[in-house]
Amino acid sequence: MARTRIIIVTGPTAVGKTAVCVELARILGSELISADSMQVYSHLRIATARPTEDELKGIPCHLTGFVPPDRQYNLGDFIRDADAVIARLAASSVIPIVCGGTGLYLRGLVEGVFGECSRNPDIRRWLAARLEDEGLAALYSELQRVDPGSHHIMPNDRQRILRALEVFHATGKPISALQRQSAGQPRYDAETFILTRDRKALYRRIEQRVEEMVAAGLANEVRAYLAAGFSPSHPAFHAVGCAEMARHIRGELSLEEAISAIKRRTRHYAKRQLTWFRSMEGAVEISADDRTPEACAHDIAARVQQRG
Repeated sequence: MARTRIIIVTGPTAVGKTAVCVELARILGSELISADSMQVYSHLRIATARPTEDELKGIPCHLTGFVPPDRQYNLGDFIRDADAVIARLAASSVIPIVCGGTGLYLRGLVEGVFGECSRNPDIRRWLAARLEDEGLAALYSELQRVDPGSHHIMPNDRQRILRALEVFHATGKPISALQRQSAGQPRYDAETFILTRDRKALYRRIEQRVEEMVAAGLANEVRAYLAAGFSPSHPAFHAVGCAEMARHIRGELSLEEAISAIKRRTRHYAKRQLTWFRSMEGAVEISADDRTPEACAHDIAARVQQRG
């Protein structure tokens, strides 16, 4: 049975993915599926750079702003939700355009949730802290509860206990079930395009975006989030800029210091994304330097249509 065809457009933060994808969807008569681990959350539109109605220009964009800030949304959730949208669009002969910069989500969607896609350094650090606070016995008890099939792991096997819990919290699925899956073929027939820019030009765009976010009311958005009773420990607050702006609100940073910190953290995030994208085999790089979003979209559309 032929695999469903999808188009993936990715690239580092602030490279201009949304504008290109909106134009590409217009050309192909398609719809967008966001692959951004922060844009799924509600309440923090500015902080997560969730596309506005004006930016989308009437093009549907799925999987944004629908998850409560205090709920952990993981890779397994994304694959389930994206699969449902892809199936519905494919049934109408529409080629879905998956647009976003969360490499883990993109790889998991195409390759499945196990292996590299189940590795998450944030979860590893969280589990290491819990190990120190709660002890190995407590983590082993949790593993027995969430994954009864991992009974072969011994109570003193620290490494395997932590790895099994990392997989569960990263994917939402037990490691024992994932280990039974065969490697098999990719889940989708995916054509992947990576938008690129000169590094200095990208950093200028990052600085401009941060300044636009602040001008659009980032501080008030973070203030309203906290006033609504949501905690800085909730998943949505991991979006770049939230912690820095909260420190400004508390008087720990001046506005200028907060803006500088957000820009620096965003640049570091872009560097990590670029490292991830270099490992994406078969992806086609599309330079956005000195080109309009329309030109980039027409370039991608020509390549997609050439394949037929």
